[in-house]
Amino acid sequence: MSSNGREVLVAGVGMIPFTKPGQSASYDDMGAEAIGNALVDAGITYDLVEQAYAGYVFGASCAGQRTVYKAGMTGIPVINVNNNCSTGSSALFLARQAVESGAVECALAVGFEQMNPGAIAAVFTDRVSPFVDFDRTCDELVDVDLPLALRYFGGAGQAHMERYGTTLADFAKVRAKASRHASKNPLSVFRNVMTEEEVLGSQVIWPGVMTRPMACPPTCGAAAAILCSDAFAKKHGLTPQVRVAAQAMTTDRPVALEARDMIELVGRDMAVRASQQVYEKAGVGPEDIRVVELHDCFAHNEVITYESLGLCPEGGAQKFIADGDNTYGGRVVTNPSGGLLSKGHPLGATGLAQCFELSHQLRGTAGDRQVDGVRHALQHNLGLGGACVVTLYEKMN
Repeated sequence: MSSNGREVLVAGVGMIPFTKPGQSASYDDMGAEAIGNALVDAGITYDLVEQAYAGYVFGASCAGQRTVYKAGMTGIPVINVNNNCSTGSSALFLARQAVESGAVECALAVGFEQMNPGAIAAVFTDRVSPFVDFDRTCDELVDVDLPLALRYFGGAGQAHMERYGTTLADFAKVRAKASRHASKNPLSVFRNVMTEEEVLGSQVIWPGVMTRPMACPPTCGAAAAILCSDAFAKKHGLTPQVRVAAQAMTTDRPVALEARDMIELVGRDMAVRASQQVYEKAGVGPEDIRVVELHDCFAHNEVITYESLGLCPEGGAQKFIADGDNTYGGRVVTNPSGGLLSKGHPLGATGLAQCFELSHQLRGTAGDRQVDGVRHALQHNLGLGGACVVTLYEKMN
């Protein structure tokens, strides 16, 4: 809520089933379907939307217009958003700002991605990479011949192991937990349950550090959210049950490079600052959170993020996992959707898929995934290079 008291409500959310590359519809059809689902969920028609923010990482200019036009060509501003893996929540951030500021009464955020199989590779090789300074630091800190994303997050996991005694089995437990959660989510790309032993026994990517299931898969999919003001909801007879209690976006500070620390290189400082800003603004703390969707692009990053968000003390992730505090029956259910590891990670859609899951958790409509007694839900979405968006949602009644 802003200083003038203007609330931002989640009027509707929409999502489509995530799929493997090569098995999806075109990006524009996926995005349009997610928008249509969100409109139906909100109980409004597209002509009431005043601005649209379309998030995607891989695609041509104005792919957002191509997608949104399938919902309607009403002449409103359509803004294309690209913020690496935090693209979906960056689109949500801009839509929230538009409503909160009073610029509009109703805004749409949509995210979509049509990905290729295999590790993500550079598209533009004739110009300097946005990650050149980060890649150089990663090269200096991690000496292993693997694709960069695996080196970044595997290196951060390795640093956590060396510093706090975390083990490969801890990462395997996180991955197995993700599979159990995803088995109850019909929109997940992977719904097969894996045991800790099966995760450990899978193809080794980095000896002692990572097996294949510990890395999220390239995924295709789309999700959307419609945000509105309280006045808009009353005018149109809507009864949203979820509000955005607080939201923050952070980018890197010099510590990301100067610390010479792989954990800092993958966004720890951004996550700490964003979550602290959100807790302070909303007047709640991590002890009030019962459900969280966080950016588990690798099992290693989930472990690191427990600590960054204050869900457990620094160095306390291993105990947090061992005690079962990251799942049903524990203190905070982490990634009930299955997370990026099992639900999938279509880059532009991920942040809005997290919004979809948490909105249903707060409404009490998450089915077999429902977490009991949820009043606050926390979202963490990370993009290297970098941006981190943390959002706190609150049940309205």
